[in-house]
Amino acid sequence: MALVNLESALRKALAILKKTDAGAGLEILTYKRNRGVSILKTSGEAYKIIERGYLEQEIEVPARQLSRLLKSIMKREFPRSRKVRIYCLKDPEQAGIERKRL
Repeated sequence: MALVNLESALRKALAILKKTDAGAGLEILTYKRNRGVSILKTSGEAYKIIERGYLEQEIEVPARQLSRLLKSIMKREFPRSRKVRIYCLKDPEQAGIERKRL
């Protein structure tokens, strides 16, 4: 997917995640693709967030807390970014694969 403004990235990510099936998800990366966040839908009401950048962690979160947690993670991981890249993931093995760096 193309570059997306950081202000609209959270809203767009939540809309995409609402439509995805269990086991699929999306990945939000910086312009240079060196830091990112992967969000995988584990069930209808739970998500797994994998953070790779300033912090390296995995978090299981219910759907009602996803928006608030994702907003704080995006502030931490993308502090100076204006544009981010959003990639749709069909299965969990695609999360965190090495993408072309600039």
